[in-house]
Amino acid sequence: MASISERLSRIAPYLKNGRRALALAGLGALVGAATEPLIPALLQPLLDKGFTSRDLPLWSIPLALVLLFAVRGLAGFVAQYGLAAAAQDGVLQLRQAMFDRLLRADPALYGSSSASHLTNTLVYEVQQGTTQLIGALLTLLRDALTLVALLCYLLWLNWQLTLFVALLFPALAFVMRTLGRRLHRLTVSVQGATDELAYVVEENVLAWRIVRLHDAATAQAERFVERARSLRRLFLKSVVAGATLSPLTQLLTACALSAVIAVALWQARGGGASVGSFVAFVTAMLLLVQPIKHLSDVMAPITRGLAAVERGVALVENHPFEQGGGHAPGRARGEIELRDVGLRYRSDAEPALADVGVHIRPGETVALVGPSGAGKSTLANLLPRFIEPTTGEIRLDGLALGAWDMRALRRQFALVSQDVVLFNDSIAANVALGGQRGEGGAAFDEARVRDALRAANLLDFVLALPQGLATNVGHNGSRLSGGQRQRVAIARALYKDAPVLILDEATSALDAESERAVQDALTHLMQGRTTLVIAHRLATIEHADRVLVLDAGRLVEQGRHAELIARGGLYARLHAMQFRT
Repeated sequence: MASISERLSRIAPYLKNGRRALALAGLGALVGAATEPLIPALLQPLLDKGFTSRDLPLWSIPLALVLLFAVRGLAGFVAQYGLAAAAQDGVLQLRQAMFDRLLRADPALYGSSSASHLTNTLVYEVQQGTTQLIGALLTLLRDALTLVALLCYLLWLNWQLTLFVALLFPALAFVMRTLGRRLHRLTVSVQGATDELAYVVEENVLAWRIVRLHDAATAQAERFVERARSLRRLFLKSVVAGATLSPLTQLLTACALSAVIAVALWQARGGGASVGSFVAFVTAMLLLVQPIKHLSDVMAPITRGLAAVERGVALVENHPFEQGGGHAPGRARGEIELRDVGLRYRSDAEPALADVGVHIRPGETVALVGPSGAGKSTLANLLPRFIEPTTGEIRLDGLALGAWDMRALRRQFALVSQDVVLFNDSIAANVALGGQRGEGGAAFDEARVRDALRAANLLDFVLALPQGLATNVGHNGSRLSGGQRQRVAIARALYKDAPVLILDEATSALDAESERAVQDALTHLMQGRTTLVIAHRLATIEHADRVLVLDAGRLVEQGRHAELIARGGLYARLHAMQFRT
């Protein structure tokens, strides 16, 4: 396992914007530590002269105490403010890096990590981990400086007695190192168990209708309790490891201090020290207990904070950005070619696609049909490089997809899927998502938004709403019906005006009247554009220029609708099944 210093150096780049704030916190800690020996130092003249001599002014010690604690209070405020500023700067820097990675990471990330894991890491663990870590490091700095200041004062008062205190540190370091390693292992396990518990909650929130429809609440509750109990066990083990550290270090400290007090009393009885110097030494020695206790307690928050922040750093460092080429034209012609394309999601699984070869001309409308699981959506997801083929090559305008700049490549595609995704924003913002800005740098072109909504047969409905285009659609469009949500997605594709359209069951949630209106708009939109239509309802693709029939990942037929019906193959059988009376 890497040392604490090595792990800290890994996250240091994300804290660089907070260096000034950390320096400010360090200065406050240094001033606060420097004032610590002044407390026992004031006791010596108070006891030796304050009660037996009139040479010491009455106001001097009280005034000195007030000034001392005023300086200590100001130093503590500066240290705490500097800590908060550094922590939030670090959180902001790391969150920005993580979210940027989420937006541009290789799509494999979303297959290996659940939404709850990514959300928990980015939102909660980074915040708590950074705050906890920097707070612990400030405590480490402040109390280490306090310890050094007190030891220097003790050496000045009585170096022989101070040697007893020095014997404490090797044993203390051994205990902290041993328990710190165990605490780190348990913290990582707690993080994993937390993710599993959050995932159960996430699944049940998303699938609440299915859970209730199938009366699965009891089974899901048992699943939740099992994960919660596992997390409880690991958390209690972590608490035991952290809580054991403090009493062990305090016991070692008590043994050393007891020996020191015994020797100091023996020296004082022999006439080797005044009452004031003895009290000052014992007071300074007792003041060592608090920083030593803090230093023993600091290992747990450092370990937990490091483990939490390291998850965010790992997300940034271990998941590469999508790799694209340098080809970035303004607008593609829309010629698509698949050359013996194959895809396996796992090496031991049956191929999702096998040796698919097809050439789609610019402006051609091609329908993809076949039984469920035939590979239709898989093929469509290959084009914008949401997934990568295992074998073969895909070309757009004669150039391999890998040679295209990734953003330029995806500007060429508009997708309307049966699984509509809307953001918790206005209808206008959802339609113009990532699209062209309007006049004067406006977030969107309102005239184009209206035209897109009109073509999707939704404008009258939107304008009748109290807030019109500014109406918020709610979480994933929860304030709209299924058909309205799908028409917003169609309007989004119309607004984007890409040269290649992918329509994956684009009209599946529409009623017959709305479907006719949208089909008219889509027919107009398809003119001059390459269009791939994935449809189970074969009546919607009868006028396609060509139909590709897939079965078990293989291209088994292709041709026009009438040709395939006459051929009597798989397409004809699927058509007969749908129109059987």
